[in-house]
Amino acid sequence: MDTRLLRTFLALARTGSFTAAAAELHLAQSTVTVQIRALEKELGTRLFDRLPRGASLTAAGRRLIEEAEAVLDAESRLRAAVAAEGPPAGRVVVGAGETLCSARLPGVIAALRRSHPGIEVDLAPVGTAAAVEGLRTGRLDIALLLEEDVSFPDIAAEPLAHEPLVLLCAPGHPFARRPAPVTWEDLAGETFFLHEQGCSYSDRLAHRLLSLPGAHLRLTRFGSIEAARSCVAAGLGLTLLPRATAEDALREGRLAAVAGPPFPDVPVQVARHRRRWVSPAAQAVVAELARHFPARTAAS
Repeated sequence: MDTRLLRTFLALARTGSFTAAAAELHLAQSTVTVQIRALEKELGTRLFDRLPRGASLTAAGRRLIEEAEAVLDAESRLRAAVAAEGPPAGRVVVGAGETLCSARLPGVIAALRRSHPGIEVDLAPVGTAAAVEGLRTGRLDIALLLEEDVSFPDIAAEPLAHEPLVLLCAPGHPFARRPAPVTWEDLAGETFFLHEQGCSYSDRLAHRLLSLPGAHLRLTRFGSIEAARSCVAAGLGLTLLPRATAEDALREGRLAAVAGPPFPDVPVQVARHRRRWVSPAAQAVVAELARHFPARTAAS
């Protein structure tokens, strides 16, 4: 069986759209249609119901997903075995949140180009839910999650590092010049610009603030860290971010760190699908990742 047909099948199963599958695979839509028909003919069963708005898996199609993934995984193992004597090479898709994509991963990619020029890294900016789904569907090879705990039965995760957090305000904000640390009660009346829901450290802060007696804060959530950072730099309120995303602004005086309640460092976890093989190229990426994160301190 031509494994290209299985790749096309899985892409269509993921997207539910012939157009989207074609875009993902860099094929013409007509090619996707022909390949799906060829696979259905070879297997002797319909895998998709064609609908006006896309394609829906049949019962046979749903049963095929896990087996197709296993075949493609075996193919990857065979290719790696043939190339075992050479340096790691191949494409590795890494999913990570905006924090890590902007602050940590560019350095990792630059280092890999020097040490492993045969490895191509693609970044996919995703939150935790999308990262887990990407690992399950095979769209992602590995993912970096800013989470205390990763509790999914089919996802394996290992701690990689910890990212320090910092409470930020504009240099002209009263908290920037305050001699004594601010308290939770002080923060309960402020305006906050936080990263979107699903961001673990932002969610914890929002929950703590909203649970304070008499809290009358204003809380805005953004899908972009840059948007939150810009609002704070303009003097509109406060935010909590990994220090790595604010180092330049702190150094240049566009933002100021607020002395206040301690915030625990947020863990960075490397996640993968338990049943899928981790290629030598992906293993090399994980090894390089470990060299580009700050070591965990005793106080973390």
